[in-house]
Amino acid sequence: MNAAAARLGGAAADDHRFMQLALLLGRRGLGQTSPNPAVGAVVVREGTAGPVVVGRGWTQPGGRPHAETEALRRAGAAARGATLYVTLEPCSHHGKTPPCADAILAAGIRRVVSAIEDPNPLVAGQGHTRLRAAELAVDVGIGAEEARRAHAGHIARVRDTRPHVTLKLAISADGKVALSGRRPVTITGEDARTRVHLMRAQSDAILIGIGTALSDDPALTCRLPGMQARSPVRIVLDGTLRLPPESRLVRTAQETPVWVFAGRHAAGEAEQALRRKGVEIIDADIWQDRMDVRAVLRELAARGITRLMVEGGPITAGAFVAADLVDQAYLFCSELRIGPGGIGALEGLPLEALTQSPRLKLVNSEPIGADRLDYFERV
Repeated sequence: MNAAAARLGGAAADDHRFMQLALLLGRRGLGQTSPNPAVGAVVVREGTAGPVVVGRGWTQPGGRPHAETEALRRAGAAARGATLYVTLEPCSHHGKTPPCADAILAAGIRRVVSAIEDPNPLVAGQGHTRLRAAELAVDVGIGAEEARRAHAGHIARVRDTRPHVTLKLAISADGKVALSGRRPVTITGEDARTRVHLMRAQSDAILIGIGTALSDDPALTCRLPGMQARSPVRIVLDGTLRLPPESRLVRTAQETPVWVFAGRHAAGEAEQALRRKGVEIIDADIWQDRMDVRAVLRELAARGITRLMVEGGPITAGAFVAADLVDQAYLFCSELRIGPGGIGALEGLPLEALTQSPRLKLVNSEPIGADRLDYFERV
């Protein structure tokens, strides 16, 4: 290999390394930045001993400041002549803040390495075009596959007008999720529950059906040390407003938001009692005693939700699988056997409707303490 080829190979390796850092930084904002994407950015300049990181940034809680402006602020004057690595195309339009493209130009950046183009019609390549028009070098595509996963919620919201949906199930060795009579049972161990709490912290919202709310009386918060504030919006599908005012969800609605989707005919004292406790009631379409989950997702997207975790029981899980609305699924599999009287994971469907679906593929399987986690992803 000649010297020129060696330098080129080293530069490519550096690009991948710094994009990996930007992706890692961006993940800090997952579940905290909606409706904006959780972007990561790194400013790098050449030093005497090689490239040096002079600024790091990630989208801040609430979606602002953006990752690029954070990284540029931290880099200061060192940004002039440097390279900016960013996990999503810099914005080019005036929203609640000025365009990141303007900040990049003002900082004197000479090269931008962007993982993917932003599908948002307000951007859609215009950020890259603006930078190139100012004679910056712009490279797109490094880390693209990981970036598409990281920004799946943003992509789904702007492209499909719905959040990205993650289905979580804890299932016994014989494919059950509850005892006979829909009585709850602890299926997985502490390590699996810790992983679920982390998943909650990285989601904008978590959704269950009224059956789970009544049988389990869950809190649906993130109970990892120091991460209570990262608890997602809690959503209940409750067509006839049966959610008890004394439930843990309602009692904590002033601390962590609770949204209840209910049929339009359900207004009355039950609604007023929940509203007085701080619960938000959202009108929902009911058809043959079932809620239109597609309409629910459209409403959530309109409210800025990009990453939704579905943690409901068999009826809710089955509805999302049947409607082909599952983008990824986490199956926490236990060695516990419940027996023939147990309740199946998907109401009206065999578990194979998910595990053998042509729309989902098994991407990874790993031990989680005494349990196993199978991860499926939409193809």
